[in-house]
Amino acid sequence: MYKAIAYIKETLNTYYPESEISGFTRIIIEYITGKSYPQASIDNVELTQEQQSKLSSILGRLQAYEPIQYILEETEFFGLPFFVNENVLIPRPETEELVELILSENTSSELKILDIGTGSGAIAIALAKHSKNTFVSAWDISFKALDVAVLNAKTNAVDISFKRVDVLSDVPADNKYDIIVSNPPYVLESEKDSMEQNVLDYEPHNALFVPDSEALLFYNRIADIALHLLHPKGKLYFEINQAKGQETMAMLESKGFINIALFQDLSKKDRMVRAELKM
Repeated sequence: MYKAIAYIKETLNTYYPESEISGFTRIIIEYITGKSYPQASIDNVELTQEQQSKLSSILGRLQAYEPIQYILEETEFFGLPFFVNENVLIPRPETEELVELILSENTSSELKILDIGTGSGAIAIALAKHSKNTFVSAWDISFKALDVAVLNAKTNAVDISFKRVDVLSDVPADNKYDIIVSNPPYVLESEKDSMEQNVLDYEPHNALFVPDSEALLFYNRIADIALHLLHPKGKLYFEINQAKGQETMAMLESKGFINIALFQDLSKKDRMVRAELKM
């Protein structure tokens, strides 16, 4: 086992910083052996030929900067297990903060929630798992993303109504909601140069980017949808581009929303907006 640990660190040494390699080492050893990292280290067993082959494959993909979550097809979000692949974004810690905000502000049971642009289903599933008697719907334009979300809902034993919906076109109007939440594409095309290679090369661009000239494309449209689909005093929650907080708030105010608030993430960056529909 010690040889395997040394091999991982040596193989990745010129590709990643030491702190990241340490994280990879723990994740890979646990994945390959099926044991906790401390237990695998204590046992110090030799890897089988099959395990060695699996290890080499994982390291080769890491050398190509493929995200470890896609390689292992798993990640964790809000303490829950999620399957992920190249058809969905990898859920971020900042989005966990959005879920926490929604849960802290809405403690009633039997709420009706709509997650627009659900991707892996992370937001919808976390809300369904931690809310009582809540009806959750989730939309996405991608059939492949919805396949992932459906699988994750089954894994986490929650009942969610998934639909394939293009929010830039006509949308279903057969339900009203207490909460609408969305983490839509918000990274500007001009911001590509500052992004990590593993994100640019592997994560779905249609879930990430918007033209600089239409930075609030999805926010504008989803706000209009919310005007029609929210109950009176219903709430709209967004995860936002850190540079567009004031602009997003001004847009919501112009549409007549009230109690608009901007929230920062743990890194002190503007990251979430909440607005409320008038009575």
